[in-house]
Amino acid sequence: MSIWEVILAFVVVVLMLVALLANVLVLMCFLYSADIRKQVPGLFILNLTFCNLLMTVSNMPLTLAGIIYKSQPGGDQICHIVGFLETFLTTNSMLSMAALSIDRWIAVVFPLSYHSKMRYKDAALILSYTWLHSVSFPIVAASLSWVGFHHLYASCTLYNKRPEDRTQFVIFTGVFHTLSFLLSLIVLCFTYLKVLKVARFHCKRIDVITMQTLVLLVDIHPSVRERCLEEQKRRRQRATKKISTFIGTFILCFAPYVITRLVELSSVVHINYHWGIISKCLAYSKVVSDPFVYSLLRHQYKKTWKDIINKILKRSSINSSALTSESHNRNILQLNE
Repeated sequence: MSIWEVILAFVVVVLMLVALLANVLVLMCFLYSADIRKQVPGLFILNLTFCNLLMTVSNMPLTLAGIIYKSQPGGDQICHIVGFLETFLTTNSMLSMAALSIDRWIAVVFPLSYHSKMRYKDAALILSYTWLHSVSFPIVAASLSWVGFHHLYASCTLYNKRPEDRTQFVIFTGVFHTLSFLLSLIVLCFTYLKVLKVARFHCKRIDVITMQTLVLLVDIHPSVRERCLEEQKRRRQRATKKISTFIGTFILCFAPYVITRLVELSSVVHINYHWGIISKCLAYSKVVSDPFVYSLLRHQYKKTWKDIINKILKRSSINSSALTSESHNRNILQLNE
């Protein structure tokens, strides 16, 4: 193995460990908190977490083995199953992010009618569509034998080995990425930009009220006035940062891989082997970032996982104190004897 392959293998290991820990923590928060389970977005986050966990335990280990051994890990049947899962889970994750953006759009733009427009029944219908949409492409690919080990990405994924099927495979790949990556990106941009527009409108209204209050309060201390102005600035930037994170992580993680897959269809351009694996690692990094972007950094999830950790530490401290007390009593009895 070259130094580049060692680095890439190390990156995949780190991504696997962090993704497993973060997504399991999200799942624990969902199971622990009744408030999170009651919320409609919790269904989309649960589906996204399920896809991320399955991707972590099925696809990442085989990619790691492919980087180390530079050959197909396991038999053809295992590779076909993993390649099927890779196509299904990637599409499902993208559509789950689009569903979350639609939920935020309805909640912010139509707050009074949110509970009537986004019920559990509506969320279940959206999830049913994402599953049906996501499973259709790998079924078609598997039936046409377009799933296998791709050396450029060191993983089991969409791959055509027959030159006579090249035209059909090019059309299929273009349609697949258009209806998965591009469709999800358009939905993300449309919904979150609408959310940003509403957020900025509310910020302007709050800013006007704040400035009027500061003008009326002549005797206000300069430090208080300065803090109010700083909070104004932070409020304006908060929504922009969040929406930039949602859209930016999606593009940064998926776009290089999707573009590489499309460029690869051209026989003119030669793609470097290391870049192919790097683009695959970037796609895997979305599995790592999703728990933090959509869950763990939110106040409700922060409180929940802190409660879980405190409960575990408290229980362990009670057990340790009980064991210490029991040991102390045993020592006293031995001394009395």
